[in-house]
Formats: sequence, C-alpha cells, structure tokens
Amino acid sequence: MKLLNQFRSYLLDEQFQINIVKGQINIINYESIGHFDSTKVMIRYDGKTLVIKGKKLVVSRLMVDEVLVSGEIDSLEFR
Repeated sequence: MKLLNQFRSYLLDEQFQINIVKGQINIINYESIGHFDSTKVMIRYDGKTLVIKGKKLVVSRLMVDEVLVSGEIDSLEFR
C-alpha cells in the first residue's frame, strides 16, 4: 500500500508551483481565481493569495489545476 501511495503522489503532484518565463507565469495546483482583468490577477492557493500585477495581462490557458498568465508582468505579491 505504501508503494502505491508513493507512486500516486509522484504521478499526481499536488504541490503548488510557479514557473516564470519571460512574459508568462505558469501556476500549477491552484485553488481558485479570485479576480482577473488586464492589470491584476489574483489566484488563491493553500489558503493564501498570489497577486500578479502588470499590463495587458491575459489568462492564456485555464485548466482545472493549471493556469497560464501572459502579458507585461510588473510584480508578484504573496499575501
């Protein structure tokens, strides 16, 4: 049973992750999106909030456990 749980954990990584590349932020295992417009995106995770501020922000990819935000990113704020 322990081996099965380790294998499941490896395949279904449930840890919150942020990957930043030029002009894009890929967020994995988020809880919800609280707000989004062209200047601010607020994403909830683990009872906390990530605030992305910038210009021309767009939610480029939206999946159940993953979101990709593109645009001119000025700042990230963890609350």
